[in-house]
Amino acid sequence: MAEPLLSVENLVTHIFTDHGVVKAVDGVSLTIAPGEAVALVGESGSGKSMTAQSLMRLPRPPARILSGSVRFEGRDLLTLSEREMRAIRGGRMGMIFQDPSTYLNPLMRVGDQIAEAVMLHRKMRRAAARAEALEAMRLVRIPAPETVMDYYPHQLSGGMRQRILIAMVVTSRPSLMIADEPTTALDVTVQAQIMRLLAGLRTELGSALLLITHDLGLVAEFCDRVYVMYGGRIVETGTAEDIFYAPRHPYTRALMRSTLGPERRVERFEAIEGNPPNLARLPPGCSFNPRCPERLARCAHDAPPLFASASGVASRCWLAEGGSDERAA
Repeated sequence: MAEPLLSVENLVTHIFTDHGVVKAVDGVSLTIAPGEAVALVGESGSGKSMTAQSLMRLPRPPARILSGSVRFEGRDLLTLSEREMRAIRGGRMGMIFQDPSTYLNPLMRVGDQIAEAVMLHRKMRRAAARAEALEAMRLVRIPAPETVMDYYPHQLSGGMRQRILIAMVVTSRPSLMIADEPTTALDVTVQAQIMRLLAGLRTELGSALLLITHDLGLVAEFCDRVYVMYGGRIVETGTAEDIFYAPRHPYTRALMRSTLGPERRVERFEAIEGNPPNLARLPPGCSFNPRCPERLARCAHDAPPLFASASGVASRCWLAEGGSDERAA
């Protein structure tokens, strides 16, 4: 079997605050094969974005990566120097953020910003870098790129700004693109355009894609495998088909009932009762226990491991073990 492009083992990233230690990423393990599209899904506050930032070693104090390994193209990124990491970050591994306005310089023309990324990662002179920037803008389907190159970010729509950010990423032809909620701030029509663009680039460049999202509809259409995250931990993983049609974890099933999915049309969504856990004060046992309609007596004090099924789905739930505990009152 070929070595995974990315292999993460027991990654731990905590945030140290005056009110306690926030266990944002608490022993996360995942793999991505070359060219594969993988989704990391869950509610806001589940630790998805901090996981993505940790893969690229972006957390800054008070957040700190404490332990684990992140092997990318055969190298453990957590052992590299900052100089070595900069060559990978934005080079072999590119990140597309949720709000492009935060990452685009409002005082620079967008063409110059893309060219600057080319000069940094591919060591080209400015004229050659601008030519590469123009080609990247064509690659991400920006109309009239020769004209748009001279625009400032405020002159572009949200969807066009996101395309500029994607163009900055694809100039280095990365083997892995990490997209952190790339369509959240966009209207539905533009969301579809951006996701189709990422899917096309994945094929054209041969890149793998890690999609961080809470939108299960996008996952169903564009991803091969899914990791479901809750309370800083992976609670279920499997193929997109398995997760949508045969979820084993109560949280995953609750997510499915509260959103639209493939071939799913409902008159009324079912809300998940209660609130997401406070990552600084996680409950004992299973972190989903206080909200779980299927909880067992042992869930309040015993934290379950990931149980693998014959189908390949792994679920962090005592029900997946096939136990016979009495249901808690």
